[in-house]
Amino acid sequence: MVQRLRVEELVNVPLLDLKAQYRSIRTEIMAALESVCDEQAFILGARVADLEKDIQGYVGASHAVGVASGTDAILLALMACGVGPGDEVVTVPYTFFATAGSISRLGAKPVFVDIKPDTYNLDPALLESAVTPKTKAVMPVHLYGQCAEMEPILKTAAARKLPVIEDAAQAIGAARRGRQAGTLGQAGCFSFFPSKNLGGFGDGGMVTTNDQALADRVRMLRVHGSRVKYVHEVIGLNSRLDALQAAVLRVKLTHLEEWTKGRQRNAARYDSLFKDAGLLDRVTLPAVTAENRHVYNQYVVRVPQRDQLRTFLQEQGVGTEIYYPTPLHLQVCYKDLGYREGSFPQSERAAKETLALPIFAELTADQQAYVVETIKKFYAPR
Repeated sequence: MVQRLRVEELVNVPLLDLKAQYRSIRTEIMAALESVCDEQAFILGARVADLEKDIQGYVGASHAVGVASGTDAILLALMACGVGPGDEVVTVPYTFFATAGSISRLGAKPVFVDIKPDTYNLDPALLESAVTPKTKAVMPVHLYGQCAEMEPILKTAAARKLPVIEDAAQAIGAARRGRQAGTLGQAGCFSFFPSKNLGGFGDGGMVTTNDQALADRVRMLRVHGSRVKYVHEVIGLNSRLDALQAAVLRVKLTHLEEWTKGRQRNAARYDSLFKDAGLLDRVTLPAVTAENRHVYNQYVVRVPQRDQLRTFLQEQGVGTEIYYPTPLHLQVCYKDLGYREGSFPQSERAAKETLALPIFAELTADQQAYVVETIKKFYAPR
């Protein structure tokens, strides 16, 4: 039974509480870190190899390659697929900057298509018209922890012999029709940024694939394009996952399913609380398609007067975030692409209406009740 709190009693509900998670696994984490310190082996090595095997097993991929960040995972996957100057990669404008920024970093051009208004993921109906003779790859984003509608995306890409690179930075553990994110296309790109469902103690990333040649190329590219020490076949990057991060992530991976179930439980509780509060005419809840397993890296709602509501929640002690306030096609650095306001109306509308609420596994029922009651108070007649 959720205790009904009076909104007048100010409660602190952070958007994310990593300290609560850390307290529950501190002993395991410290033992893992001390072991790495005793070994004094910090770059790649057995620790990273063990994590790669663990991730392979968890997502069901044949290969996993640890890299320095989620951004580098995207960059290296694009490089391994041969993306370079003059090429085009089709993706969405409603995502974190790294999705398109990695394309641009290679001298290629991001070509945007709009999102579906319910899931915020790439609208497959718009993909065909965006593909040109210059298209080198397609990169859907599994936003907020839910897989994009991959079947028609893969069909369109296959007809043009284009690789599909999944931006799964927010979606480790997410699945579509029983297959996990990171195994649906030619490559999957994960981020271990601390705020992710599986987060490290700094930056880290992983590329997954079922293609042996692609995996080998990513491994070569992450160490300056070298397979043999001091012999460089191509110009690569310095993008090696370090052993300390791998040790932390191996500990956390054993708890990931438990934390995911906690997020799913909290999402279901939010859904019930909003319904019971009579707020469904004001708050549009996250839509989960029947084929998908949603892991709720974020719990994102649509609301009227979004910015005013966010300010009010902040004043009442509730942390929120906007993912993302400006679509990529309207960013200053992409002015030269020729897009303008109105080019992608669903992305632009989402940027103005969406708000992420606290959803971390350790969130209590009372905290959630407080969040919902505070939102109800904001919308109450004055």
